Amino acid sequence: MVNAGSGERVAEKDFATAVAEFIRTRGVTKCPTACVLPTQGSVAKADREALGEYAERRAERRRAKAAARVQQFWAVEAVPLAPR
Repeated sequence: MVNAGSGERVAEKDFATAVAEFIRTRGVTKCPTACVLPTQGSVAKADREALGEYAERRAERRRAKAAARVQQFWAVEAVPLAPR
């Protein structure tokens, strides 16, 4: 491990001591990275459907914005050439 303040290498024993001190002083009882992982709980069917509908609306808005952006740059009218 590297000490963030000084950039020095921290011995494993010192690191474990520092972590224990942090947990003791801050009262942390759960690893913060555990919150990042998906839960094992089940989600109600209505909630799954609502999430699916939200994702569809979001994708539609994204497609509409992209189409408007393309339209803005490619809105060129074709003018026929005059005969010679």
